[in-house]
Amino acid sequence: MLAREIFRQVKRIEITATRLVEDLLGGKYESVFKGQGIEFADVREYVPGDDIRTIDWNVTARSQHPFVKQYVEERELTVFFLVDASSSCYFGSTAKFKSEVIAEICALLAFAAVKNHDKVGLSIFTDQVENYIPIKKGRTHVLRVVREILSYHPEHSKTGFEQAFEFLSRVLARRAVIFVVSDFLDFPENSKSLKILGRKHDIIAIRIQDPREFEIPSIGYAEFEDAETGEILMLNTSDQNFQEQYKNSSAQKNAAVDHLFKSMSIDKIDINTAESYVEPIVRFFKLREKRVR
Repeated sequence: MLAREIFRQVKRIEITATRLVEDLLGGKYESVFKGQGIEFADVREYVPGDDIRTIDWNVTARSQHPFVKQYVEERELTVFFLVDASSSCYFGSTAKFKSEVIAEICALLAFAAVKNHDKVGLSIFTDQVENYIPIKKGRTHVLRVVREILSYHPEHSKTGFEQAFEFLSRVLARRAVIFVVSDFLDFPENSKSLKILGRKHDIIAIRIQDPREFEIPSIGYAEFEDAETGEILMLNTSDQNFQEQYKNSSAQKNAAVDHLFKSMSIDKIDINTAESYVEPIVRFFKLREKRVR
């Protein structure tokens, strides 16, 4: 039953993601992510105005006529998803858990990559790197990536970003577009490994948050369990001081993460599980397309 349910979820996500790629992202994906560089394509005869630095002297010497080299952009990209599977991501006060939204967003971006013939890879982490799917092309591979995100059962509950970033620095030989998808609740104040990773790769942080992480309803005394440590606290949610401290604490944590990303020139997309994730992603693509132009 579990396998059949996962299969149905994957098919539903594939249909939705494919439609969104066609209808909303269109050519934006290709225009905002650059290829690996340029590669030699051909030679042609020199015409006045050509850059003399592109002259192919070997061909010119053989033919006794000046020829210049032609280059094309090497379009193929490596798109990698670094997915947080710590216990805080298996929480939801709306129609979906954060983990479900994470799977759908990764599917959307992965199918956009496949449409452009790019390679896709995946790593799932907690306080350890628990799962790694090497980079490959094709729809079948993308379906496997989505299935792994949906069905994976993590062995650990806590979060360890540094180990995950160090792992990617070791396994990604070529430049990649890395989507780090997490709630970033326990993100370090300063990440040396992220800074190193960002020197070589294009990193985009996708922060998934539930409304209850900003504000708790006033329902009197209630038990709260820390999903990652198991610690249980009895708190008076109707206490005004508690409400203010809770909001301020959430805002300060978000601001600290925002500041760190900005200092490292890392783009960020904020997703609220109570709202559509499509609009923030489309908005990000539009803004980045404008910036690239």
